[in-house]
Amino acid sequence: MRPQYHLRKSEKGLLAWDVRNLIARARDVPSQEIPLHEIRELDESFWFDQEGNFPTCRSIAQHALLIENADLSHPIILDPDGRVMDGMHRVCQALNRGLPSITACRLPVLPEPDFVGVAPHDLPYESDPQNL
Repeated sequence: MRPQYHLRKSEKGLLAWDVRNLIARARDVPSQEIPLHEIRELDESFWFDQEGNFPTCRSIAQHALLIENADLSHPIILDPDGRVMDGMHRVCQALNRGLPSITACRLPVLPEPDFVGVAPHDLPYESDPQNL
């Protein structure tokens, strides 16, 4: 799997969680069906809320492909408050298909971020052969 990050702004700077680590943490968490109407990010800026990252027709088209190719067999990952940490393309695909809910794993504890105060373009995106 290519390195991906869940990003959130904070008073300490940008927080980044390596999605591969989130997936590993969620492996033993039971999954449950979450109604799509409970996913707040559907009505918020999600991919385009970082500094200098704004929606262009190209970036929207790229996300449309990612949404179309998303695999709904993998549960999304939520933080303890129900915020999406991994799987927003799957959420959008479920919405586009008219599904009422999506399978999710809710982490019982918010893990510490893997990076604090690192700009998105400075995060490591090279694949680690051990994490493929």
